[in-house]
Amino acid sequence: MSRQHIEALERDGFTILPNVLTPAEALALRADLERIERQEGIVPAGNLFEGHHTLRIYNLLARGACYARIPVEAKVLSLVESVLDPGCLISSLSSIAIGPGETAQMLHSDDQVISLPRPHPALVCNTMWALTDFTAENGATRVVPGSHKFHRCPDPRGDEEAEAGAIPAEMAQGSVLIWHGSLWHGGGANHTRERRYGMAMNYCAGFIRQQENQQLGIPRDVARGFSPRLKELVGYGVYRGLIGHIDKRSPSGLLGDDDRLKTIWDA
Repeated sequence: MSRQHIEALERDGFTILPNVLTPAEALALRADLERIERQEGIVPAGNLFEGHHTLRIYNLLARGACYARIPVEAKVLSLVESVLDPGCLISSLSSIAIGPGETAQMLHSDDQVISLPRPHPALVCNTMWALTDFTAENGATRVVPGSHKFHRCPDPRGDEEAEAGAIPAEMAQGSVLIWHGSLWHGGGANHTRERRYGMAMNYCAGFIRQQENQQLGIPRDVARGFSPRLKELVGYGVYRGLIGHIDKRSPSGLLGDDDRLKTIWDA
């Protein structure tokens, strides 16, 4: 684990680790994402946050064996653990393919829905895996260096201060961008004719969970008999339209209830 990358994460809130994937590995992952896209009819979400020309595939660990190596890649995971600790958990693994004509995503921080005073110790550490080159022209992730130490989050309705400090995190295919969950960032606009393919491999601190694992410890046939509020309290709900969803559906669907969800991205 490079001291240079650890220092960059502490100072700037992000770092780029090159040559994590070979070109062949990146191409194979991209091909599998295109397979899922065709088989499942993936289309853009059509909102300002997720994009009108961007394809996102969630819950990738359930969609193919080729994704199992991503969360445990040692060079990346060691840096994530330096921000969180070795007890960290997978938060999500999804793909983001920014298509031609996509506009820049609003700047945000990934822990923005967590209402703690800022700055605070890291609760989230996320990564973006470049399956194609990331350039300023094709939608490279924009970051605001040092913003993980700011005392506020960016304003999702528009933030001139945030935009003024944003720079594109350009990187070659096979590289991985790693950032502190409080860092201000967002996808870039794609002015090219090709898609920008990436995978978002996200982690959270291990203590952000219940003391007892309610979803695995309580049989589903027992949970089905709970009141709606008790179902939410044991984890069959979604916090602030974001935390705890399953492929953009409410986990209440696992109990046979209505799983429709108005996400924070749709609001």
